[in-house]
Amino acid sequence: MTIDAQLPPDDEAAALAIPGIALSGLHARVLDSLGLAICSSELAPGTIVRIDELEERHGVSRSVVRETLRVLSSMGLVASRRRVGVQILPSSEWNLYDPQVIRWRLASPGRISQLRSLTELRTAIEPEAARLAAIRVPLTGASDLMGLAGKLWAAGKQGDQDEFLTLDIEFHRLVLSSSGNEMFGKLHTLVTEVLTGRTNYGLMPSHPHSEALQMHMDVASSIQRGNPDGAHDAMLGIMQRAFAEMSSIWETGSVDG
Repeated sequence: MTIDAQLPPDDEAAALAIPGIALSGLHARVLDSLGLAICSSELAPGTIVRIDELEERHGVSRSVVRETLRVLSSMGLVASRRRVGVQILPSSEWNLYDPQVIRWRLASPGRISQLRSLTELRTAIEPEAARLAAIRVPLTGASDLMGLAGKLWAAGKQGDQDEFLTLDIEFHRLVLSSSGNEMFGKLHTLVTEVLTGRTNYGLMPSHPHSEALQMHMDVASSIQRGNPDGAHDAMLGIMQRAFAEMSSIWETGSVDG
């Protein structure tokens, strides 16, 4: 697919070289539209897009299109091709850890594979993060985890999904950061997106199972008591339960919404 337009061939290359600026609401709207089109394969890999066609299609100025393309380039979604235009890149080139790319993939028809790969990654990382936290976390951090686990329990029992999501995100963020591994700590944005995505697409129970709530308590108490194996096993249980709750999705290959 090629979006045709008459344009000097190197104009697209210039679009990807503009220094970064804060995205306005208009920039964000065009970025979201193009990013989702790429991540949903509406704009397939290899497609050539041209700036003046994007200007006309989205009703925006050339500077808005240029900045949008610059951001997409930084995410690995597009690249300039001299005398050709701006080319849509395959997913193998994307920054798959970028929170916005994750959001677009979760909003696309391919959200099943995205959910599965994210959950598999969490299963590999978070139990080890919990184990390390039990060895390394200071007493204040362990106390904060226990407090969060208690609040999670209360929100889950009350069916307060918004409060539960907020607390769950903070709980897993604190476990990752408490591991003392800066690489693990940076993955909290990924966990935020998958937990938010599960909630937004109706893939979280309105009342979390008591076993899941207890496992969060077990993670926190094991970390507080300095029990690395207990912390690892309890977090692994949380991950395995997440898989079980979404197993019907993997089997049917469909998600509503």
